[in-house]
Amino acid sequence: MTRGVLVAVAAVMVIGATAYWLHRPRPEPAEAVTPAPESRIVPKKVEPPAPIASAPTTKKETPRKSAPVAPVAPKAPAAPTLASLKLDSDVPGASVFIDRNFVGNTPLSLDKLDPGTKRIQLTATGFDSVQKTIDLSPGENNITIRIKEVSLNAKTSVVHKHGVGSCEGTLTATLDGLRYESSNKSDAFSLPYPQVETFVVDYLEKNLRVKQKGGKTWNFTNKDANADALFVFHRDVESARKKLADGYAPVK
Repeated sequence: MTRGVLVAVAAVMVIGATAYWLHRPRPEPAEAVTPAPESRIVPKKVEPPAPIASAPTTKKETPRKSAPVAPVAPKAPAAPTLASLKLDSDVPGASVFIDRNFVGNTPLSLDKLDPGTKRIQLTATGFDSVQKTIDLSPGENNITIRIKEVSLNAKTSVVHKHGVGSCEGTLTATLDGLRYESSNKSDAFSLPYPQVETFVVDYLEKNLRVKQKGGKTWNFTNKDANADALFVFHRDVESARKKLADGYAPVK
């Protein structure tokens, strides 16, 4: 193909392309689209977390030396003002009287008593009554009273009748025996009971006779010629001697 033909062909193609461009169908203009309003999202208010309290910082201080403190003595308890009594006896169930008022039977415990001197009497069937004077102190008082015990300290003024004349003196009895004291030393005596052979009272004759085993005899009366004092003296001595024989304990 010749150059001239090539030039002609190229020209035809250019002309055709230009004619197509000029006569092509035009697209309709697109409608304007109004953009949708942007949705506004309001973020939720978030409270800031509460601050975590931290432990207070303790400042270490250098300990100071303080003066020694004297110990405080404990307060003494108040002294009791009333008395309590625990009373017992060697015979259980004995009746107890304090200042003549019945308060119960042994063994016995009493509280809120007024301190001071008290007269106590114990009675029991088959026994002699026992009386004691005690001093109750404020606070506790523990007392035992023996019913089965015996004491003797009898004394009476007498006149010793001799074969000729008489002498005066004092006749005394204890748990150990009889004793006669007189200004007439030859008539005075001290006899344990095992050495006494006769000890009798004649109320009508107003006479108390004492005879030593294998020895002398004494006949006593009194200045007033009254046998009552001799009778009471004899009764007390014989009662004490019987109690000793029955196993009563001597009062210490």
